[in-house]
Amino acid sequence: MKLAQIRDFLAVIECGSISATARKLGVSQPGLTKSLGSLEAELGAALLKRTPTGVTLTRQGLAFHVRARAGYAELSKAQEEVARGTKAQVALGFGPFFATQIVPQAVMRFREKFPDVELRLVEGLGHTTRPLLRDATLDMVLAPRAPQARDDPAIRFKPVAHLSQIVVARRGHPLAGARSAVALKCDEWLCVVRREATAEALRGIGVPDPRRITECESFSAMLTLLVGSDMLAVVQHPFLDLPHAAQHVQEIQIAEHLPGLTAGLHTRADAPLTRPAAALARLLSDIGRTLLKRP
Repeated sequence: MKLAQIRDFLAVIECGSISATARKLGVSQPGLTKSLGSLEAELGAALLKRTPTGVTLTRQGLAFHVRARAGYAELSKAQEEVARGTKAQVALGFGPFFATQIVPQAVMRFREKFPDVELRLVEGLGHTTRPLLRDATLDMVLAPRAPQARDDPAIRFKPVAHLSQIVVARRGHPLAGARSAVALKCDEWLCVVRREATAEALRGIGVPDPRRITECESFSAMLTLLVGSDMLAVVQHPFLDLPHAAQHVQEIQIAEHLPGLTAGLHTRADAPLTRPAAALARLLSDIGRTLLKRP
């Protein structure tokens, strides 16, 4: 199996057709078809279905695609490191909660020991960054474990801290003084985690069913919406530590407790971290445990 064959296979899936892939790679269609045929023959399985509108993956192709993407990404990294004289790279994904304190502190301390390592820092919510970990675009992701998520054997999870979930509203909200979940009658709620998980959590503590629950992946948009409306939101407690949040938003301290989330480091189970990446992971864990303790 050659690296070029894997490249051709992944490119066809990305482009959706043989002709488009040939144009992108600058190769002939017959040559590309031969490369893909040789790969399938070597594996003893059909990976692609040819249709009048393009190509799709077979069942065997789907399974191979997951591994091939990760393997190709690792090999590509190795080639790049050799070309750069083995200069190391570390790519970290993290959620907005961790962007203002944990990640900057970890990076500054990391730089003291590894001044020449190339860093890539990618901010995004967990359901956006975790797939980038699976295909080896990222080396690790600092994010909460998804609610009700099944364990993924391809991903190793190391807990760092427990995050309480709280209800927040603008200062001066009519429900700011509520002390019971049943009093939180509101047409529209905002949430960071998936809508279904939020709806179940609210229902579980007795909140009246809202007309709408809106998933909001932008913390700046969420803050603006809360300040300018009577919406309520379910967030994790570090939300109030974000710049300007506590000036405009407050927790509604109801007696009931929403289920919390466990934040931690997600890494690939089949690829050990390099020495610099492992050092950054330790820093993130140590700093995270300190900063995410709720008073």
